[in-house]
Amino acid sequence: MITLVIIELQKIFKKWRTYIGFIAIGLLAIIVQLALYFTGQKLIDSQLKNFEQTFIMVGNLFNGYFIAHLILGALIIHVPFLIVLVGGDLLAGEATAGTYRMILTRPVSRLQVITSKFISGFIYVVLLLAWLAFLSIGVSLIIFGSGPLLSLGNGIVIIAENDILWRFLGAYAFAALSMTTVICFAILFSSLVQNAIGPIVSTMAVIFVFLILSALPVEFLQNLRPYFFTSHMLQWDNFFRDPVNYSEILKSTWILLAHIAGLYLITTYIFIKKDILS
Repeated sequence: MITLVIIELQKIFKKWRTYIGFIAIGLLAIIVQLALYFTGQKLIDSQLKNFEQTFIMVGNLFNGYFIAHLILGALIIHVPFLIVLVGGDLLAGEATAGTYRMILTRPVSRLQVITSKFISGFIYVVLLLAWLAFLSIGVSLIIFGSGPLLSLGNGIVIIAENDILWRFLGAYAFAALSMTTVICFAILFSSLVQNAIGPIVSTMAVIFVFLILSALPVEFLQNLRPYFFTSHMLQWDNFFRDPVNYSEILKSTWILLAHIAGLYLITTYIFIKKDILS
């Protein structure tokens, strides 16, 4: 299995589309950091304007952790667009290259082949998010320094400096789970067609459809909303609340894991039954 995963990773990183995500995140992170370097203090002042009359703000609130949290929130919603570029090609790319018959007639089971595809897709997701974490946290701390984290997502929360890193670790781990769900959808659609464009468009369409259904004020749809994977993708921000709502995080984790398991089982069934002569 390890050999199969290594082979799949080599296939992934031999294609130029794999690096689009890394390049896009790199450029966007740098642009955000430069913009905030020159104008970011005004953002802090505007958010705290009404509170400075009541509370005394101590410490460097405009620091690397604040920038890292801001970048994570701004970019994570766009990461699915980058992930599907790779996920949609994992199986459809074999059909396009005419290598389906070759990989399915190797002395390994189809279950091992499809499992290696999913594992390599997960590794790609982790690497892409690790790159985002390095740029958003590591580089921002070098440029802006450290200090307490000012979280503006759900009211104003100030987190002590020694209480921050584990929150980022938890947030990125949950983000990896969310993005793994997205790439699993892409792999499923990739198993059904012979061109990577279809899975890319289909996965993004699924995300948009679920988001629209969640927003419609229909009682039946609102009852289903807790089971939509899109309703749980941004749960990472819960790690920056005080206190952290672990029950909500755990609930979202189980729902996303159920989606991943279901998508894996469906894709595996399709792949095992696939006609290698087609």
